[in-house]
Amino acid sequence: MAIPLAYPLRSLLVRKWTSIFTAGGVALVVTATLLLLSLVGGLRKMLASSGEPDNVVVLRKGSTNDGVSQVPRDAALALRTMPGVARGADGELLSSPELVNQPFMVTRSGGREIVLIRGVEPIAFRVHRAVRLVQGRMFRPHVGEVVVGVGVRGRYVGADLGGEIEFGRRRWTVVGVFDSGGRAFDSEIWADVTDVQDDTRRSGYSGVRLTTDPGTDFATLKRRIEDDGRFTLEAKPETDYYREQADTTQTLYILVLTLAVIMGTGAVFGALNTMYAAVASRTAEIGTLRALGFPRGAILRSFLGESLLLAGAGFVAGTALAALAVLAVNTLLSGVQFSMMTFSVATILLHLTPGAVIAGMAIAGLIGLIGGLAPAWRAARLRVVDALHRA
Repeated sequence: MAIPLAYPLRSLLVRKWTSIFTAGGVALVVTATLLLLSLVGGLRKMLASSGEPDNVVVLRKGSTNDGVSQVPRDAALALRTMPGVARGADGELLSSPELVNQPFMVTRSGGREIVLIRGVEPIAFRVHRAVRLVQGRMFRPHVGEVVVGVGVRGRYVGADLGGEIEFGRRRWTVVGVFDSGGRAFDSEIWADVTDVQDDTRRSGYSGVRLTTDPGTDFATLKRRIEDDGRFTLEAKPETDYYREQADTTQTLYILVLTLAVIMGTGAVFGALNTMYAAVASRTAEIGTLRALGFPRGAILRSFLGESLLLAGAGFVAGTALAALAVLAVNTLLSGVQFSMMTFSVATILLHLTPGAVIAGMAIAGLIGLIGGLAPAWRAARLRVVDALHRA
């Protein structure tokens, strides 16, 4: 014979303030976990969407990103003539040599952050097809002009259309704003590559992006590039390059789960305290239920059900809070700033995934199960005589 579900529900309503505080503790754990997982999800989504499927990234062999790579000028010239490199409608080769610099810039709040400056040629806008100017115009070479991504605009002193920003050895005029649709480029500043070379006193490039002709065999192109004895280069699809950057978030994901376990431990103790108090205050009820013929298993399930109901309420409330927080951060703050593996700061939109919600549900369920199992077991083991006697 099973105890009706209405019984644990009424028990929770009778102890409403204790129930609210316990469910609130679970909700806070769920909210914090979902927000952190939303950051991981947003970072992965941003990086995974950044590459073009027909683009190839060429870096110095062994380099993990643009920031630590060096490609000589003569190597960049040689790459232009590789068979398989596409041409635009005007016949221009779609090869974009790029130089990355990472200076500190001053934020409007007075802080200092590393920003990724990408020196490019005009052809870069045809190789990175998702990037488009939404305000202003393209920079002119040799005069210290830049265009800024929408994630940079307004964040740093002078980083707005018509403003002046300062990095390196000079001041630069902002003449345009570009948007890449949420890709990593939105957190960059683009300038003429020769201007960046002069400012950094570097003659080469960080890497080269190549757009390939349809039907080009990547393995053959890769072999030609990497077997050239004059240089020590390696090539990979641009989608793979950014996927590898996204893989670095695995450590962050593990850190999030570790923090969730730590926070969840506190919530477990809260649930334990609540359920043990419930058992102690309802000894007479337990004795009466046993005297009425309800078996120990039914009492165990009833008390465990109370704990899981508390955890379920906390999960629902925590998920709702997290969804509201994600909406607020993305709309009011235009995302959050996060330090990338290149040490530059990127603006990331939080992304609450179904997987994150399932993880939050699992954490809430574990809190309810672990926090309620021992008290429920104690309630089920009470003898009828002892329970009535203690009452």
